[in-house]
Amino acid sequence: MTTTAPHTPDQVAEQLAGRILEAGLGAFELLTIGLGDRLGLYRGLAAGPATAPELAARTGVDARYVREWCEQQATAAILDVDDPAAAPDQRRYALPMGAEAVLLDPDSPANVLPLAGFLESAGRVMPAVERAYRTGGGVPYADYGVHHAQGGFNRAAYTGRLVSEWLPAVPDLEAALRAGGSVAELGCGVGWAAIALARGFPAATVDAFDVDPASVEAARRNAAEAGVADRVRFVVADVTDPALTGDHAGVLAFEMIHDLADPVAALRTARRLTHGPVVVMDENAADEFAVPGGPLDRLFYAASVLHCLPVGRCTEPSAATGIVMRPATLRRYAAEAGFTDVVDLPIEDPMFRFYRLEG
Repeated sequence: MTTTAPHTPDQVAEQLAGRILEAGLGAFELLTIGLGDRLGLYRGLAAGPATAPELAARTGVDARYVREWCEQQATAAILDVDDPAAAPDQRRYALPMGAEAVLLDPDSPANVLPLAGFLESAGRVMPAVERAYRTGGGVPYADYGVHHAQGGFNRAAYTGRLVSEWLPAVPDLEAALRAGGSVAELGCGVGWAAIALARGFPAATVDAFDVDPASVEAARRNAAEAGVADRVRFVVADVTDPALTGDHAGVLAFEMIHDLADPVAALRTARRLTHGPVVVMDENAADEFAVPGGPLDRLFYAASVLHCLPVGRCTEPSAATGIVMRPATLRRYAAEAGFTDVVDLPIEDPMFRFYRLEG
């Protein structure tokens, strides 16, 4: 598709139609990737190259369906095939070198497979999203059924970077955890950040809160499998509840403030829970609105339109923040919650901004 700026209505139509077609193709292929993951087909190929009948036997999936899927994946250049001219059931398919990091390793920074779950979720709730837009209402988080995809999308960052790269930017909290202190996490999801903290600081304890029962149940299972369930407590709780109190060395609020109808109440809870710093991580939204946007701007706004803004409007009155929470907005919320100082933490990350709140 040409990148020359269009000058006529026909050129605008041609370029826009081409762009939408390309987006639709990507969406369809993403769903086939999600299907392959669900069926264990990529895991089956990790054992070695296979014909479609061999892969079907390895995975317990119908052979004719496997053949169609393999041909589609090879056509999309996701799988390698040894001899395209061979008979359909004689072609041998394989994962390309390096593909396992993307398709099979949940702790790899290259693993973007959870994006398929977001797309499935958006399709599932689209009628409810349309109603919300027409009425000014919202769509409950639980209706999306997206907690595993959300957790999977952030898992590698929490597992690989939270303890080694992010916490050193908050040295007093890091020292407290190494000495056996406790930390609270608001909006813990399926638990990967809390689990990373427990693994990285063997003497520390974590109290993690989330309003979604399905997320908390999954977090407890994940902690048990990771062997840290004795030091991580996952609690179903509304983090805007004024009854939630504690005395922790610090509080973490990762990628959740923008989803709340009342973000100020959640930040007040954070102040009550700690005698130390509150660390907020949220999307790396630009300081000001600008067009055209880059890939991350497009991703953030699409997620906000389909998910974050509808979730945040389930309760009225609502701040209706959306995922594009600019730094000035977070600073305003922090001031209203009683914080006197908001510092940008020196953590370089294309996806996220980090703030330290005190006072």
